[in-house]
Amino acid sequence: MFWLTAAALAIAVAAHAFSNPLSAVLARLRGWLRSTSAVEPVQVDPGWTVIPGRDDSFRDWIHSDDFKHPSDPNIEPSLGSHLLIELYGCERRQLEQESTVRAAMEAAAHASNATVITSEFHEFKPYGVSGAVIIAESHFTIHTWPEHGYAAIDLFYCSESVLIDKAVETLQIRFHPTRTRYLIVRRGLQSEVSRP
Repeated sequence: MFWLTAAALAIAVAAHAFSNPLSAVLARLRGWLRSTSAVEPVQVDPGWTVIPGRDDSFRDWIHSDDFKHPSDPNIEPSLGSHLLIELYGCERRQLEQESTVRAAMEAAAHASNATVITSEFHEFKPYGVSGAVIIAESHFTIHTWPEHGYAAIDLFYCSESVLIDKAVETLQIRFHPTRTRYLIVRRGLQSEVSRP
């Protein structure tokens, strides 16, 4: 499995080096990643890591992830982590109303032990909700497309005290997706913020 991961990473880095958009790199990896059953993060660029695998495997991985002091010597420490989540096949009625989406996002923030400062949400007509929960540790945002049963969620956090796996679990319970995708972006890589 290591050699397959290394080969996929080499292809991704080479494609990226020749100015292919990141989406094209990810598209090439998509087929290979779907065939993997274990959670093996694939770093496609410094700080940009695709996390394949089942939801249970991902939650186990993210629970032990330490972005400030990574155990993997190939992963650079960062000031924070930005988890991008795509929820597919959600119960549409759970994505339609501002009050339901707000309650889910605020519950996720509280479940993760984040310090909620404020939140703001807007319901669009005929459908869809966008909103943000501002936390002392950064922010949680969401955009919903009820007509497609889809939600795009960003969980940005910069403290090890935030239990991000608990936020993910809460959102999955509230929105009932049939499928979930994840991308981790390390924000403020140590080598970049220490440069003059």
